[in-house]
Amino acid sequence: MKIGLEIHVQLPTKSKMFCSCPTTDAPAPNTHVCPTCLGMPGSRPVLNRKVLEYGIMLAKMLGCKVADTTWFSRKTYFYPDMSKSVQITQYDNPIGEGGVYYLNGKKPIRITRIHVEEDPGKTKRVGDLSSLVDYNRSGIPLAEIVTEPDIATPAEAREFLGQLIADIRHVIDLPGDGERSIRCDCNISVGKERCEVKNVTGLKNVERALTFEMVRQTKILKAGGKIDRETRRFDEERGVTISVRKKEFEADYGYIDEPDLGIYHIKEMADAIKIKESPQKMVLRLADQYKIEQKMAKQLVTTSVGLAETFETVAKDVDVQNAIKWVAGPVSANWKAMEERGGDVSEVIPIIKRFAAGEITDTECGIEIKCIMTGVDAEAAKGASEGLEVLINKYLDENPAIISDYQKNDKAANKVIGFVMKQSGGQYSSAEVVETTKRLIESRF
Repeated sequence: MKIGLEIHVQLPTKSKMFCSCPTTDAPAPNTHVCPTCLGMPGSRPVLNRKVLEYGIMLAKMLGCKVADTTWFSRKTYFYPDMSKSVQITQYDNPIGEGGVYYLNGKKPIRITRIHVEEDPGKTKRVGDLSSLVDYNRSGIPLAEIVTEPDIATPAEAREFLGQLIADIRHVIDLPGDGERSIRCDCNISVGKERCEVKNVTGLKNVERALTFEMVRQTKILKAGGKIDRETRRFDEERGVTISVRKKEFEADYGYIDEPDLGIYHIKEMADAIKIKESPQKMVLRLADQYKIEQKMAKQLVTTSVGLAETFETVAKDVDVQNAIKWVAGPVSANWKAMEERGGDVSEVIPIIKRFAAGEITDTECGIEIKCIMTGVDAEAAKGASEGLEVLINKYLDENPAIISDYQKNDKAANKVIGFVMKQSGGQYSSAEVVETTKRLIESRF
């Protein structure tokens, strides 16, 4: 079985790709439109420079070779959601080609190309014989990322897409729900011929659609049937794919160079653009640079890139051991509370330094960090923390085998965590209980 994805990323520009219509939510259908995005006679497209910049940033993130020059083509479009009957896209010379993206830092997924193009409008079926078309989305810029069929299973496709979305959101500051602003065409072949499931949204639905197709194609082949090359759609409610049309070949689209747009020399622009480190690359770098487990590095970055940056600051100013102990512990446990109140995480670094210098105890350090990050009164925090520690220490005294079990498998802490959550009746947050439990267990090694 082979799976390849075509991932469409809606780029976060303020205006459309070739006109000044806004990309924000429209008050009603067909209100954010103009002669250019509707393709009316006499109108001419003008390229939004920001689209090229975003395309280059993503090409670099994916390890693609960025072209020195690029241009656009007209792709014959057979459907009513593109009123001008063509889609402006890239064909011969995309922004980037030949990249590699590593799943979990290990498995290479080859990137065939990345190009930019305009989005069609939305079609809404009304009854069996008619449809309504909203062109507000028509002309919104997309980046299309095309992979080679290197993905082995539907579950792996979901994992790959989830990691990719996290990296894309960080690198180009994709706002809001990044998962919903990304649509995926899923190509899957169990035998020789492949089928494409168009416009699937959401990680769960990608896995569901591919799983259904895998089973459907397998059954047909086992029965001696033949898989037709076709385009299908995914019905989310029923969890099935439905045939839409026979799959077109490239020649069917009748690509021609776009005469209203020129050739763009982007080498200088590409050389000048520097991208932020993606979360996945940050995980790999932290594990290698600070000699910590990749699982721990991923935990830090997944919680927040800001938390991972705090870890680096503490590791350099103090040491790695204290950085793991305090940043992955109480700082991480109270990170959300700090962000909600607009606190300043830099204030915890002097506290950790004081602990490392032996000026305050383990308990005092944890209390001060919590006070700084949550704004809780020091006396109240001290009382709550001491009560939680008494509860945990009492349980550990009565069950000393947990210490040795934890050294073999850190899931042994779950016994303590479950007991404390039950006994305290929700008095403490789960993050606080987990952090304190692990810290007290590790202090007994």
